[in-house]
Amino acid sequence: MRSVGLGRSTSLFSSAGRAEERAQATVEAALLLPGFLILLLVCLQPVCLLYTRSVMEAAAASTARLMITAEAEGEEAYRAFALRRLAAIPDLAIFHAGGPLSWEIELVRAAGDGPVRVAIAGAASPLPVIGVFAGAFGERNSQGDVRVSVDVAYDGRPGWLEGSNAAHEKEPA
Repeated sequence: MRSVGLGRSTSLFSSAGRAEERAQATVEAALLLPGFLILLLVCLQPVCLLYTRSVMEAAAASTARLMITAEAEGEEAYRAFALRRLAAIPDLAIFHAGGPLSWEIELVRAAGDGPVRVAIAGAASPLPVIGVFAGAFGERNSQGDVRVSVDVAYDGRPGWLEGSNAAHEKEPA
């Protein structure tokens, strides 16, 4: 049973065949789409934590270098400097939970040419699907957030550099 019209040949069964193909594609999508979305979420959380950690480490390193090179700035100035760097982290719970002022920043400055240390800690909320596996990302706090922390230490004067600042300051000009 073929009908011919305007140069086209169609079968009576062809529309039923197309409907079966559409139904099969719908079933395949219904089976594959949830798995793909879960895989996407599983990959998204580590990327967010990695970005947060890298910005935290860069902020701690910049603050430590500032503490070495700056002329006796106050501790609040160093803290404000670190917070400005940490503002690059989006204010979303999967990146950082608690808002922009919830960062824990520890500044340790040694006397003279001793080492300086900057430690920054914060928390990120895991995505709901990943919440059960959040312990694999690190330590968790009482709200179930993953704790993210970095610690950077620099020597005030590198070991390969001879002499001391005191010797250079006493030389006549």
